[in-house]
Amino acid sequence: MSSVSPIQIPSRLPLLLTHEGVLLPGSTMRTSVDSARNLQLVRSRLLKGTSLQSTILGVIPNTPDPASDTQDLPPLHRIGTAALAVQVVGSNWPKPHYTLLITGLCRFQIVQVLKEKPYPVAEVEQLDRLEEFPNTCKTREELGELPEQFYKYAVQILDAVSLEERFKMTIPLLVRQIEGLKLLQKTRKPKQDDDKRVIAIRPIRRVTHVPGTLEDDDEDEDNDDIVMLEKKIQTSSMPEQAHKVCVKEIKRLKKMPQSMPEYALTRNYLELMVELPWNKSTTDRLDIRAARILLDNDHYAMEKLKKRVLEYLAVRQLKNNLKGPILCFVGPPGVGKTSVGRSVAKTLGREFHRIALGGVCDQSDIRGHRRTYVGSMPGRIINGLKTVGVNNPVFLLDEVDKLGKSLQGDPAAALLEVLDPEQNHNFTDHYLNVAFDLSQVLFIATANTTATIPAALLDRMEIIQVPGYTQEEKIEIAHRHLIPKQLEQHGLTPQQIQIPQVTTLDIITRYTREAGVRSLDRKFGAICRAVAVKVAEGQHKEAKLERSDATEGEGCKEHILEDAKPESINDATDLALPPEMPILIDFHALKDILGPPMYEMEVSQRLSQPGVAIGLAWTPLGGEIMFVEASRMDGEGQLTLTGQLGDIMKESAHLAISWLRSNAKKYQLTNAFGSFDLLDNTDIHLHFPAGAVMKDGPSAGVTIVTCLASLFSGRLVRSDVAMTGEITLRGLVLPVGGIKDKVLAAHRAGLKQIIIPRRNEKDLEGIPGNVRQDLSFVTASCLDEVLDAAFDGGFTVKTRPGLLNSKL
Repeated sequence: MSSVSPIQIPSRLPLLLTHEGVLLPGSTMRTSVDSARNLQLVRSRLLKGTSLQSTILGVIPNTPDPASDTQDLPPLHRIGTAALAVQVVGSNWPKPHYTLLITGLCRFQIVQVLKEKPYPVAEVEQLDRLEEFPNTCKTREELGELPEQFYKYAVQILDAVSLEERFKMTIPLLVRQIEGLKLLQKTRKPKQDDDKRVIAIRPIRRVTHVPGTLEDDDEDEDNDDIVMLEKKIQTSSMPEQAHKVCVKEIKRLKKMPQSMPEYALTRNYLELMVELPWNKSTTDRLDIRAARILLDNDHYAMEKLKKRVLEYLAVRQLKNNLKGPILCFVGPPGVGKTSVGRSVAKTLGREFHRIALGGVCDQSDIRGHRRTYVGSMPGRIINGLKTVGVNNPVFLLDEVDKLGKSLQGDPAAALLEVLDPEQNHNFTDHYLNVAFDLSQVLFIATANTTATIPAALLDRMEIIQVPGYTQEEKIEIAHRHLIPKQLEQHGLTPQQIQIPQVTTLDIITRYTREAGVRSLDRKFGAICRAVAVKVAEGQHKEAKLERSDATEGEGCKEHILEDAKPESINDATDLALPPEMPILIDFHALKDILGPPMYEMEVSQRLSQPGVAIGLAWTPLGGEIMFVEASRMDGEGQLTLTGQLGDIMKESAHLAISWLRSNAKKYQLTNAFGSFDLLDNTDIHLHFPAGAVMKDGPSAGVTIVTCLASLFSGRLVRSDVAMTGEITLRGLVLPVGGIKDKVLAAHRAGLKQIIIPRRNEKDLEGIPGNVRQDLSFVTASCLDEVLDAAFDGGFTVKTRPGLLNSKL
């Protein structure tokens, strides 16, 4: 026993009334402070005090009643414990309260209470000078934390000042505790003997199985599953590295108790390993002629895409171990990118699996989770291989341009290994942690645009553009695929409904304006639903007529006709014959079913004044025509741009006005005051309608120049001309992208002439022949050629002086 070191406490102590237990000297207790008196004590002494004396409190055990917080001070126990506040933690939810960590120092006796508010303070007398014994602190804490029924014993121990009294109080408690431990030991010993006997008998039960209890049957069944799993591992054709990992894991599984959480994780891992198609594959159908027929039957047009698939089949015939290509179909929505991927799998005779990547922002979706995490699972690539059951399926990575990025990693970066033919033969999923060969998988990605695909990922894929359809192609697709599909879905037959090609053309031009055919498909669905109502009503009327004919005779009919009243006449109209079949859908039927046309040709009306021109724009949804409007007014030479424009388009507008100002004398362009300085005391406002749509890009440069030239010359731009092209400050016209989509948009709008950069002439080869026959193309290398083609009779020399000073 170490030497005694006396502990001196102040003669005046603030009193902390606690109902959560009895604090004994040398023990530590955590107590909650939520009453008004105790809160004032903590705030005044502990939070504001700086000296050691301010952290010493007098802890008085109170009656265990947390709700007692009356105005009057309750009767105080005369013996308490001086304590040191070691830690104070506060919180405001659900109400203000503190939690104190206090350590008992010594006992004291209350001499008298000096004040009661805001918190009690008493004059105290120190009763003992005990020193801390190293092995008694824990015992004191346990005595202070006795259950509620032993609360009185803890108080009595606190009141015992002399050692003799303490021994008298604690020895019975210790004897009682020892008896309880002996009884517990006696009850545990037979159970341990039974466990030893079970361990000794268990190997014999495995050899000589005798049906027993339900627990034995479950255990034997689980052991049989492990034996079967081990056999699958031995007979599987997995690579040597994967086989070694499985053998090691199955050995660990045998030694592992079933109650351990890792048991289920390891078993799931091994079941996945044996289910993966390490060497299981399907045989490709390499009949190119049959493949061509199948692709043509499933999809109309898309010649470039079909050609690439047939090329792959041809090379696959010549070389059996050809690695799967990484294709990326880029085009607007509704053109059939996803369905083409399914048709490719059907053509090759392979399994098909679609992985939707839109909105994925966690790299673990691609590479899987590490098995150290709770709820870990393999990535979508490995899980897809498990689903299809072969190692050479067609994987469609849908919406690869809409991948996200977050704190969990970049899934686009994780795809770099998957879509790299030089690396994916050794793809390692974090969950498997062994390499899997993906070189035989045919990956097809789809995207609406390549602008949002990282350059490194884009470099690993072969881009195949899938542009929008022409009107003729849409008509063929509608009558080959869309209308038969809708008839089947709505239970109709061609004998009940007919949709002529003229009606289909009206739907395409006046009710839809899209690059694909999704809206067109929905319109056919609306027509079929309306016709289904008519057909169902007709069948009901036929049934009523048949019942009426069966129950009425000739005399009865004459009686009904003679005595008919207005009400009976109305009933007879309900028994009118059903509509004649088939129901023909013409323009009047369209208006009744789909409402008035949504799109009307407004080009000529929009170009009825100077200062308006038509441009061509590309969007992820396909090509669109774009109007550019300009006006001028007296001002200070400012240029105003509206229509939610991006920075590149704003720069194109500044380039256009600068080029016109520098060439004003050449074209005899003046402002309203007759000055060749077009911005002299003149403000210009350029507006791009459809202000809710964000617009950007350099291809509107030639359109802005033509619009401003029309404004300052007073001449109208031809209403059947659209244009696209980037400009330079020297008046050159540079090439732009999306020519095919833009040309198809102009064709849908009924325009006849298109001005494109000369260096884009090569892109016209991809335009369908029927579209090229309906349109005339002007290739321009400079703005002089653009202006000559945009105005009737040219623009360079034939500007009439009388129009120079005209005001708009």
